[in-house]
Formats: sequence, C-alpha cells, structure tokens
Amino acid sequence: MELKLTKPICFFDLEATGMNVAKDRIVEISILKIYPNGNKESRTWLVNPEMTIPKEVVAVHNITNEKVANEPTFKELAGTIYEMIRGCDIAGYNSNRYDIPLLAEEMLRAGVDFDMKNMLAVDVQTIFHKMEQRTLSAAYRFYCGKELDGAHRAEADTEATYEVLKSQLDRYGEDLQNDVKWLSEFSARKNCADFAGFISYNKKGQEVFSFGKHKNKCVEDILEQEPGYFGWFQNADFPLYTKKVLTAIKLRKLNTKLK
Repeated sequence: MELKLTKPICFFDLEATGMNVAKDRIVEISILKIYPNGNKESRTWLVNPEMTIPKEVVAVHNITNEKVANEPTFKELAGTIYEMIRGCDIAGYNSNRYDIPLLAEEMLRAGVDFDMKNMLAVDVQTIFHKMEQRTLSAAYRFYCGKELDGAHRAEADTEATYEVLKSQLDRYGEDLQNDVKWLSEFSARKNCADFAGFISYNKKGQEVFSFGKHKNKCVEDILEQEPGYFGWFQNADFPLYTKKVLTAIKLRKLNTKLK
C-alpha cells in the first residue's frame, strides 16, 4: 500500500560514532524523499565526524576512519541536507529516540535553527514493536519476505524502513490509518517537549522535568524558584535541542511577566 501524503515525507537513517546524542557525530546519512505524487529522490552522504570512530562501532557499520577522512564535515553539508528535508514530514526506524535527536544536535552545532514544530515524525520501529516486537532485519523479513542485505548501512536501512511501513499498512488494514499525522501520533514514544525526553508534558499540557530531583515538577515553577538551575542545566551535558527548549520556556515566562 502506498502512503497517502499531503506533503513530502523524508525517510532517513544515520550511522554515527556512537549512541551518545550529545557527544557523538554522524558519519553517514541517507535520505529517501517521497513526494505526494509518488516520485522519489534519494541522497546519501559520508561525513567526516572530526573525531575518531571507535573500533567497536566500525565493526557494526564498517565505516572506517580512513573512509571518511576526506569527506565533508556535517557543517559543510548541513545546508544541503536541511534544504532536502525542510517543509517535509520525516520517518525512520528508532528515529524518535535516536536519529532525530542526533540530527537536531548536528544541525544546531552547524548553526542551522532546526525545529520540529511543523514536521510530523513517524517511527516505524515503534509501530513494529507495538505490533510484533522485532528488530529491523526481522521486520523486513516478517513484513516484506526478504533478507536485508547491507544492514547497518544508512541507505539499505532507509530503503528497508520505507518498505516495512508500506507493508505494515497492507498487513494491519483498518488497525493502521494511512495518514502521516495518525502514524506520527501512534508511533510517538511519549509526549515530550524535547527529543531526548528530559522535558515532557503533564496532563494539563505544562512542561515538566522528567528526571532527577525535579521529576514531574513544572519547568516554569522550578526556573522561578531556583534561578541557578537554568545556568546549571545549560552548562551540563544535555543535548543542545533540550537546552533550546528550556531557553524558550524561560523566555516565554519572562515575556508573560513583561506584558
């Protein structure tokens, strides 16, 4: 079943130096852009991460330090990548927990004001786990009846993710709506204000901290009661996008007071 689209959707996959969103860097990115008329556009870039790729990570995706040594940095590619995804919805496999947060970090480090406000995100892994509980290779075998050659390379994983989502729509019929907004809500990991899950929403729609001594406490209240907490947070090892969200909340509160 083909996706019903009202605007383009970009399936994407990242390979990186590790799993730490705040510290690790992208070494490969592949984007498969699907247009509402069914046309496709695909691009894949190797990226110089400007840091050493650990041996244990090379063993997973087989992208060596020598292979990326003469490739452009993410900062050099950021503008081109952003132009390809701007105005689109996005989809991936485990993307809500990893790929989107890491992409946001790289964009912000490169000086691109990346924001998800007008973008829907569909996480095919979450749909799969809610329905079957498997890995991407198993999902590809289960839904598409094929073996995934080239697993843990961005281009192969991106194509497989797209095919799996279409097969999920076929298999589950009325249980899954062929609508990107519905799929985005269904595959959402949790109701987070940021990507990494440090700030979430309570039942009243207020931002609350989801960790530490202030867990489940309203962010605005904490920033007012403990002015130094904002500075500590900004200097700590949190993702840049989470810091951006916290700053926006603080500025919103200040603007409200000035009115």
